[in-house]
Amino acid sequence: MRANYPKNGPQNMNNMMKQVQKMQEDMAALQEDLEAREYDVSAGGGMVTVKINGKREILGLDIKPEIVDPDDIETLSDVIIAAVNEAIKKVDSTSENEMSKITGGLNVPGMF
Repeated sequence: MRANYPKNGPQNMNNMMKQVQKMQEDMAALQEDLEAREYDVSAGGGMVTVKINGKREILGLDIKPEIVDPDDIETLSDVIIAAVNEAIKKVDSTSENEMSKITGGLNVPGMF
């Protein structure tokens, strides 16, 4: 039994390779844009605000004086941790959503 291949098989392969290359270029440009973005995320009713970039680097931390209680450092620590974790989730969620627009939801581990 013989397989029936389309006559323009190499041309289809070239087109597919061009599409893959374009997707890679688009993803690289988007990744650069995402890393340059900055996000402000707050926790504790706005008592703690974290500024983070797309590389997950903390750029700033703003703590309102009224949340600082020397007798309750644990609460302050919890609010800071919550703010940092929420900031990281926001970066990850934004990156995932933006990348899926390019990849059409294709998820290749280690790709981004």
